[in-house]
Amino acid sequence: MKRTVIACTGGIGSGKSAIVSAFAALGIPSYDCDSRTKALYRTDKALAARVAELLGNDVKAPDGTLDTKKMAARIFGDDALLAQLEAIVHPAVAEDFRRWAEQQESDIVIMESAILQQKPFFDNFADCTITVSAPQEVRIQRVMRRDGVSREQVEKRLAAQWTDEQREARADMVLTTDDCTALLPKILELIEKLRNK
Repeated sequence: MKRTVIACTGGIGSGKSAIVSAFAALGIPSYDCDSRTKALYRTDKALAARVAELLGNDVKAPDGTLDTKKMAARIFGDDALLAQLEAIVHPAVAEDFRRWAEQQESDIVIMESAILQQKPFFDNFADCTITVSAPQEVRIQRVMRRDGVSREQVEKRLAAQWTDEQREARADMVLTTDDCTALLPKILELIEKLRNK
């Protein structure tokens, strides 16, 4: 079966998870890179061994799984070490996604990833890339409510990410979640267009 891969990306608070949930409700299987990566840290022994070799054995918990807090502390502020870690983790996630996609009976699958466009490894990974955008104030309020954090904390996180304009320049489609725009018609139109390619 020829399978079409949609990548859904967007900054913090943009509403990408809501968009992916809408696709899922329409029968499109969805893959969340964040949760699947965390699952691999718990279940993929070969990955855990390679990460421990890079960052040190103390990033492994007593049960052999990876301790993400210790990993984050080890790579904090070290861009070179982060790049080395990503060179190990990203191929493992890509392979996990390929295996997962092969098990799906749908002709379309969707992957959610906040960083997909920013990492060269994922270039040409998807047949169609959707960027989810939202007005900055909407995003700030969403994240403050969701995470119980201050405006200043959210603004720092936003400043560390790509801008909507950067993401939109590399997207095939932009969906705006401003709580006013009807998105379902656009999603249905995209699914039909991909199926009739």
